[in-house]
Amino acid sequence: MTSKVTYLGELRTSSIHLQSGTEIISDAPLDNNGKGEAFSPTDTVANALATCMFTIMGIKARDLEVDLTDSTASVNKIMNAQPRKIGAIEIVFEMNVAVDDKTKTILERAALTCPVFLSLHPDIEKKISFNWR
Repeated sequence: MTSKVTYLGELRTSSIHLQSGTEIISDAPLDNNGKGEAFSPTDTVANALATCMFTIMGIKARDLEVDLTDSTASVNKIMNAQPRKIGAIEIVFEMNVAVDDKTKTILERAALTCPVFLSLHPDIEKKISFNWR
């Protein structure tokens, strides 16, 4: 088992990662009857894409002896109204490392093989860009 999710009431949940004990709180967004005081479930999906892409890039970067520390990603989730679902995820990576074009290509291609990217429904538009130092 990966996690245990508890409904806390008022459209809020607590998710406990069983191996580490780390907790994630989710809250319904303001535009869907919630308080918007934490990541919404769909926010966590969009965020998972960025973190997964960083993880896969990090594995490849380590093999290439490249340090991606302090690189960032800005995540924007765009919802469709009818039916209510994620329509697009926009991610802009700010890569805080100077590397040659070959290494950039290797890392960018690796990012696009992350399990979350490959698991998302093809109808979800994924707009991914990389800005290299």
